Amino acid sequence: MSLRINDVAPDFTAETTQGPIRFHEFIGDNWVVLFSHPKDFTPVCTTELGAVATLEQQFANRGVKVIGLSVDKVSDHSKWAEDIKDVSGADVTFPIIGDFDLKVAKLYDMLPGDEGDSCEGRTPANNAPVRTVFIIGPDKKIKLTLAYPMTTGRNFDEIIRVLDSMLLTSKFPVATPANWKVGEDVIITGAVSNDDAAVKFPGYKTVKPYLRTTAQPK
Repeated sequence: MSLRINDVAPDFTAETTQGPIRFHEFIGDNWVVLFSHPKDFTPVCTTELGAVATLEQQFANRGVKVIGLSVDKVSDHSKWAEDIKDVSGADVTFPIIGDFDLKVAKLYDMLPGDEGDSCEGRTPANNAPVRTVFIIGPDKKIKLTLAYPMTTGRNFDEIIRVLDSMLLTSKFPVATPANWKVGEDVIITGAVSNDDAAVKFPGYKTVKPYLRTTAQPK
């Protein structure tokens, strides 16, 4: 069954570069970014893990945990981390899940169930669909999915932008328009009447009867 937004993120136990985890316990009361990779020692993925390593403090400042997954053994991940530091200049201090038996890739519908049960002998091309980003909320529900081809590195600045939107809209009855960035005007949701909007968002603008904008709430 494919996973959709607002589905509960499947729980699992796994070995990681920082020891064993139960995923829902790892999430706790936090927002989490889970991003997956088809194989260790692949060029695009090396740059991606390096990018996240350099941005990890930005995620932490937002109360967001990051965790990677790659279809290989944890022992390989630890060796790969040395290359990632050489390329990016940053240490990988977040955990990377070892998915040598393809369990998590299948659980998250990134590989079909009949793909075997071992990473041995598999190539990045075999595992091409394992290139997904999941953002999961404190309620353990999936809030976003993004799937990328192997030849396109992920834009983690965009993922941070989406997180900023989600964190804001989880606190206030607003939505964010196309290409929104922190500090720009936002949209008042349809659940707020005009009378309530005048109280909550004084001076709001009516662009169309269904499109009302206001300064970003603090």
